[in-house]
Amino acid sequence: MAALSQKHDVFHAIADPTRRKLLKLLADEELSVTVISEQFPISRTAVSKHLRILAEAGLVKERKVGRETRYRLEPTPLIELKQWLSFYERFWDNKLAMLKHYVENEEMSQWSRAERKENDEKK
Repeated sequence: MAALSQKHDVFHAIADPTRRKLLKLLADEELSVTVISEQFPISRTAVSKHLRILAEAGLVKERKVGRETRYRLEPTPLIELKQWLSFYERFWDNKLAMLKHYVENEEMSQWSRAERKENDEKK
């Protein structure tokens, strides 16, 4: 998924809520650190550190425009992550189906007990 030369993997990069917000912000357009920093209650230095982690994980690309560095989302690692996770969805889907079956049967069982009790009280 991530190249060996990368310092941070995708899981580490997306684990932080601030970095997830950064990715969402960069999904639609390329932005400078200044513009990005205005969207967060943290320092520009802190935003730069988060961007560096995202870049090291291959999730954002940097581009120099004059004296300014602009960042944009690089979705390829996220697509690879989605493909990897999709393999495990079958286990989640199976567990959810089993839970649904259990809950529905438990509700029916409780309804049946309540109905039997009501019938017994009428006798």
